[in-house]
Amino acid sequence: MGATAHRFEPFGIEHQFALALFLIGAVVIVRCGRRWRGRRAEELVGRAAAVTILVLGVPLQVLQFTPAEWDLQTSLPLHLCDSGWVVAVVALWTRRRTWAAITFLWGVVLTTQAMITPDLAAPFPEPRFLMFWLMHWLVVWAGLFLVLGLGIRPRWRDYAITVVVTIAWAVVTAGANAVLGTNYGYLNAKPAGGSLLDLLGPWPYYVVVEAVIIAGVWALMVWPFERSRRARA
Repeated sequence: MGATAHRFEPFGIEHQFALALFLIGAVVIVRCGRRWRGRRAEELVGRAAAVTILVLGVPLQVLQFTPAEWDLQTSLPLHLCDSGWVVAVVALWTRRRTWAAITFLWGVVLTTQAMITPDLAAPFPEPRFLMFWLMHWLVVWAGLFLVLGLGIRPRWRDYAITVVVTIAWAVVTAGANAVLGTNYGYLNAKPAGGSLLDLLGPWPYYVVVEAVIIAGVWALMVWPFERSRRARA
């Protein structure tokens, strides 16, 4: 009998290790952000982090277009996380509130869901494995650093912009899926390996229910910041 090819297993040792590293990194990132808040290090570290994500993100994305890695179903930068790392770079470099809010809301709610139930087959240390975890970690860490660390608190206007930008991404991605026969963003079908979307009913209802839930969770995330701001005012 031939040897069975090693595959990434959800909640296996590789998955658990990746989640543990993410949680440790999140705690460290927030604590460091609070220590550097208002100091020169805030700008220096933010911009260094932006360059780091850019230096990692571009080559990993280009790698997906090489003959060895190309797959129409996964290689195009149409998943929300593909836009997420670009937004995170801008947010870290500029430290503008709206960019930080989008990074924070996308990262904490959507990117973490992708890490909990990853649609991934490649094991460590294959390029797709490294790309998946590095870019997901960095997007969430960037949002936590900016909002919980540096204290760049989102407002209702930022919430509204995040909702509009997300809808625009969904429309563009759904159109691309219809033309190409793909399933980016899982807007046309649920992940084969299972996810929380399985609890939301069949297509297309789960897309609508998911959108309502996400918008509600985002509102609950922004509300404490706005309440605190108004109390101080």
